[in-house]
Amino acid sequence: MPQDPTYRPTDVRMKGFARRWTVQDCLAWIDQQTPASVTETVALADANARVLGSDITSNVSVPHFARAMMDGFAVFASDTSGATTYNSQSLKVIGQSLPGNPFDGEISHGHCIRIMTGAPMPSDADAVLPVEHTVIHDDTIVIQGEVAPGKHVGLPGEDIRSGTTVLQQGRQLRPQDLGVLSSIGVSEVKVVKRPRIRLIITGNELLPPGSTPNDFNITDANSPMLSALIARDGGKVIHPGIIPDNPSSILEAFKADAEIILVSGGSSVGQEDHAPRLLAEHGSLDIHGVAMRPSSPSGMGTFDNKLVFLLPGNPVSCLCAYDFFAARAVRKLAGRPAQWPHRVLTLPLARKLVSTVGRTDYARVSIQDGMVEPIAISGASVLSSTTRADGFVIIAEDLEGFPRGAEVTVYLYE
Repeated sequence: MPQDPTYRPTDVRMKGFARRWTVQDCLAWIDQQTPASVTETVALADANARVLGSDITSNVSVPHFARAMMDGFAVFASDTSGATTYNSQSLKVIGQSLPGNPFDGEISHGHCIRIMTGAPMPSDADAVLPVEHTVIHDDTIVIQGEVAPGKHVGLPGEDIRSGTTVLQQGRQLRPQDLGVLSSIGVSEVKVVKRPRIRLIITGNELLPPGSTPNDFNITDANSPMLSALIARDGGKVIHPGIIPDNPSSILEAFKADAEIILVSGGSSVGQEDHAPRLLAEHGSLDIHGVAMRPSSPSGMGTFDNKLVFLLPGNPVSCLCAYDFFAARAVRKLAGRPAQWPHRVLTLPLARKLVSTVGRTDYARVSIQDGMVEPIAISGASVLSSTTRADGFVIIAEDLEGFPRGAEVTVYLYE
């Protein structure tokens, strides 16, 4: 990332930003500073949605024995040749095979055994005759249909062959993946360790999440939102509670046992915005002030080898800054793709979207009758605009916006 050798972080309270970094500068910094992910071993039952830390190779074949794929009778296929309703043939039933309890004798021509779905095939039979193609009389069956060799028989290794790479490193495990791992005898899985994310929510005016606002106090909306976003991206949230707006409390919170610190509130240039100064003095404040709307007061740096992201307190700005910057680092540390996880649609604009060259805009939009309708590109405290929106459109810094009817990419909130 190109660095400005003249840039020196300072106490910017009540002074404004010395410069504005581009979004691309910020993304390059994140990719440069984010360390490699580490792995841990967890029980199979705890591996859902985790990211595989290594390839999984099967040491067994699945199935590892020939088995019946239907209820019926294990037969020699040649004994059924030409059998029809009008040309029936008979076979003597000499035993049965059940799942986990195979037939231990031998079958000769003219004989068969009852067999259930999933039960082991006797070594000398080569097909399963479905029960609906027979008429049963005590220990004899009348055959009214023929089967070919191998019909309704599951062969060893038909699902998975021994030595096959079943799942590859970097895969986010799904429930069906756990089923496959269990079927090949895997009880523990090496996965990427979930990064610990310390939330530092500051503001003397804040009430705990879910509290009813009163007097001149407001309720913390950012910690529930950020906690859910961090979980989406594979991180583990550490959030003991709201931190008082004073330097000593904020500095102490920086010392948390975590890989990433997210500070929400107190990140701008106001008199009570302590976090940037503390980070500059006790760690490194590498970026502060971004050429984007909303989220321009965002910052990032390091403290004791931890990544620190300064997120604005205004809810939409906080959401935007997390999604653009902190989320990328969380996903990389969690072993997931760095790119946004949002599903996208390309649709025409119902009316124009205006921006300013030199600034990236995050525009909330709804989708109505197949058209993209802008909701707002300002109002960083209006969190309800994101609940009314179906998603957002990014206006790059080299554009003045999009005209009515332009095809735009909508990143969907899901």
